[in-house]
Amino acid sequence: MHFPLTPLSRVSILIYDFQEEIGFKTKYTNLKKQFKELENEIVNSVSGVLESGQYILGPLVEEIEDKLSLYANVNNVVTVSSGTDALFVSLHALGIGPGSKVYIPSFTYTATAEVIALVGAEPVFVDVTSRSFNISCKDLEEKIEKYRPTKDMPSAIIAVDLFGLPAKYDRLNDIANRYNLSLISDAAQSFGASIGNKKVGKLAPITTTSFYPTKPLSCCGDGGAIFTDNDDLAQILRSVLTHGISDNPYENIRIGTNARFDAIQAAILLKKLTIFDQELEKRKNVAAIYNQELDQIVETPMAIDGVDSAWAHYTIKTKKRDKLKMYLSDANIPSMIYYPKPMHDQIAYKKYSNGDRQKPTPQLQKSQTKDSIP
Repeated sequence: MHFPLTPLSRVSILIYDFQEEIGFKTKYTNLKKQFKELENEIVNSVSGVLESGQYILGPLVEEIEDKLSLYANVNNVVTVSSGTDALFVSLHALGIGPGSKVYIPSFTYTATAEVIALVGAEPVFVDVTSRSFNISCKDLEEKIEKYRPTKDMPSAIIAVDLFGLPAKYDRLNDIANRYNLSLISDAAQSFGASIGNKKVGKLAPITTTSFYPTKPLSCCGDGGAIFTDNDDLAQILRSVLTHGISDNPYENIRIGTNARFDAIQAAILLKKLTIFDQELEKRKNVAAIYNQELDQIVETPMAIDGVDSAWAHYTIKTKKRDKLKMYLSDANIPSMIYYPKPMHDQIAYKKYSNGDRQKPTPQLQKSQTKDSIP
């Protein structure tokens, strides 16, 4: 069995072993090859930034925000220093904090969960569907009914577009509206994807994404962005990411943080955006080859009519997990377990039990005391 990997395909293989869903992924996209294709443009643009002396924010950051806004057809794009900060700043701007509940899929990367704890809110872990690995709308409603949002406290849903496939935003928007919850799309892996004629960035009231090097659209460092049509919210987001300042840089009107995007990464992103659609098409073509060749061998990724994935990962399921992993290794095809442990089983989140705080164990208390800053 041969997997025709290409430099522009970043492949994950999700393995199914009885009641345990385990994933594998290969090395990053060939970033060196990608850089070589744009080397002159990137080097010239970065040199321009260095010569300008404008290293944080500035005209290039404004330009990439404008172009991302046009790409996703949204009113506002607010760039930040990472995808994690995009989530953190969004929660902070919405007033999510102590007493708030945030409903998230348990099968996700820790960044989705940790920002909830960092703002003092409680994560409520929701199951995912076995085919898409995105949040289960059925289980989400059950969790909301069981672990009701605290009265008079803002609460939210964070839906994660795992592996590049957008979640069911028609249903998620309906659920959020019925329960008076904010809806955030964690599109770290799905920027460039779409449902019908709407691109990621337009599918939820707030969308966050990451430009980490492994993502479909990436920096040569780190970065992220927040997409919203809400002009008032965008203004608050910009205040939060710059220490909570107002138009006067020395007047703080709210508690904020430092999550500003830098001009060098903006310069790089502007050049990469020019070939982004081409790269998405190449990923789509590679995925089609895998689907055709693997269809009768393993369970291939879920396909939904009218939904285009960004194909951040290519995922499969099989009951022969260990044999396949060994076969791939012998063929020099790199793979790894992807999210071997869901969030609700992680040590850091043991004090949360689906929305109900539990007293930390003595071991956790000791660890927290040791790690705390005096």
